[in-house]
Amino acid sequence: MAEYTLYCFAQSGNAYKPALYLQLAGADWAPRFVDFFNGEGRGADFLAKNVMGEVPILEHGATSLTQSGVILDYLVSTIGRFGWNSEEERREILRWILFDNHKFTSYIATYRFLLNFAPKPAAPEVLEFLKGRVKVTAKVLAAHLAGRDFVVGDRLTIADLSLAGYVYFAPEYGIDWAADYPPIQAWAERIKAQPGWRHPYDLMPGHPLPGRS
Repeated sequence: MAEYTLYCFAQSGNAYKPALYLQLAGADWAPRFVDFFNGEGRGADFLAKNVMGEVPILEHGATSLTQSGVILDYLVSTIGRFGWNSEEERREILRWILFDNHKFTSYIATYRFLLNFAPKPAAPEVLEFLKGRVKVTAKVLAAHLAGRDFVVGDRLTIADLSLAGYVYFAPEYGIDWAADYPPIQAWAERIKAQPGWRHPYDLMPGHPLPGRS
């Protein structure tokens, strides 16, 4: 039995964040597929594990955690990789994780879901609003990454892993990082070059969805 179990599914960028951490750190971990699109997250057994009805869930011994930012912070404490060298760095990492969860991931994930997975088409004005918010937050990240290799300090940290959660799904939401936000594209390639990196569809179970290529 693996030391870490991650409840996840391939289409979840939020689950990809800790999955990529565990993969890059060489941890002893196993994915546990959650059949999200067929309603497992709304079932009583799943809600007993996470009242929010979401992935990821990380199980490590007697510890069970939800929310990707909390899980990433916990993995730094147990594995010791991709963390901070000072309290100042820790606060800066937290700042970017909060930005990611509130804005960058939030807008991209919602926009992508409505384009690709929603049971009925979204109103055009809603899609246009979300796409605009994606562009605004991408501009913030691109400006920060200009002239630097990683988000905080000179090395990969959990700030990068959090912000990268939905970046590699870009063809599904029509953002061309290379053309429109070159610093983000270069940064994503640096993460991709890390030993052990895998695309979310290769790292987690559940792709492709039935009836989709």
